[in-house]
Amino acid sequence: MIRNEVEYRESVSRLQAERERMAAYLDDLQKKGVSEAEIKRVIDPLRSFHDQLAEEVASYERLLRGEFWELVNFDGLGRLLIALRIASGVTQRQLAQRLGVHESQVSRDERNEYHGATMDRVRRVLDALHVELKSVVTASEVTHTAG
Repeated sequence: MIRNEVEYRESVSRLQAERERMAAYLDDLQKKGVSEAEIKRVIDPLRSFHDQLAEEVASYERLLRGEFWELVNFDGLGRLLIALRIASGVTQRQLAQRLGVHESQVSRDERNEYHGATMDRVRRVLDALHVELKSVVTASEVTHTAG
């Protein structure tokens, strides 16, 4: 997950470099007369890496536009907190200042995607970002037994 503008710019640059490298490699293999099956075998891992990086870049761009995903049973809550910080235009340093902690603590929390964070910690981060998180509760079908 891209967490800041520096990582985003590096990823965009790397994506362009990978795109050019893959095109040159493909061209070279075709000029050497390598079979299509062999080219596919060699290029597919490069293409897979490229696609993954492109999705990370696109995901960061969606966050900048304020587009989020649905959170179900708190799965992905840590990623959502990071996404909310990014979409709010708040740096890790600024969030740390708002929370009254060292920047390295925010960096560590984000690297671990807030794994094990208490609900109080989550609430403090949401408050620091001036974000209100609302939930919708839906009951799954439950079978009751008469006793």
